[in-house]
Amino acid sequence: MTFRASFRSNSVFVATALVAIILVGCVEKKVESEAETQVESPHSETDDVYRAAFLIMDGTFNSELTAPYDIFHHTKFREGIKPIEVFTIASTLSPITTFEGLRLTPDYSYLGDFPSIDILIIPAAEHHLDGDLENEHLIEFIRQAGGSATYVLSLCDGAFPLAESGLLSGKTCTTFPSDRQALRDRYSELTVLDSVLWVHDGKFITSAGGAKSFEPALYMVELLYGADVANATGQGMVIDWHVEDYPHTVVSA
Repeated sequence: MTFRASFRSNSVFVATALVAIILVGCVEKKVESEAETQVESPHSETDDVYRAAFLIMDGTFNSELTAPYDIFHHTKFREGIKPIEVFTIASTLSPITTFEGLRLTPDYSYLGDFPSIDILIIPAAEHHLDGDLENEHLIEFIRQAGGSATYVLSLCDGAFPLAESGLLSGKTCTTFPSDRQALRDRYSELTVLDSVLWVHDGKFITSAGGAKSFEPALYMVELLYGADVANATGQGMVIDWHVEDYPHTVVSA
């Protein structure tokens, strides 16, 4: 009897231990599974920063993307200000390829969830004068995000999808020099200026783009933080920044 009781007691202990091990293993696997499916956002949702969304797609031009991206990103190195937090957004989370062949993975898709946007930046892309203007999802995103943003900055031919959204209606603007007449012809309600690098009309800043894509971004930094911060940001990028040195027009600030 003693042997049987001992055996039974040991059997119950072993069975209980096995059940505990199995349960722990199941819990661990569930936690691991949930961790694998939950993707941490690389960007914060906080009022301590201005959130700047860069709209990218296949064919985006490097200069119009990287120049303002660098300028805005460098505001985090200035003390005592509310910095700009930059992120990219596209129609997909899969990598896109710029016109020059740079492969980039977007932070967010505008067809899914994304943070609120304080500043919408529209760099030029290869098909901004044709196919992209027929992309209803793209134009609707610009209309919604640009409509609620505090500022909208277009670089080069980024003015075309911005105009297609209707947000520029009745505004004064500019774009890549050789495409200014095409912008006038397609959107007769716009006043398109020549001989300027950027135009500021309300919350919209449109610009010529190319190698001069740093300057309208620095102008925005000066709008947000003042000349001292803009000058310091320019120095950090080896740019001798004085806004009066660059041809631009302010219609309405």
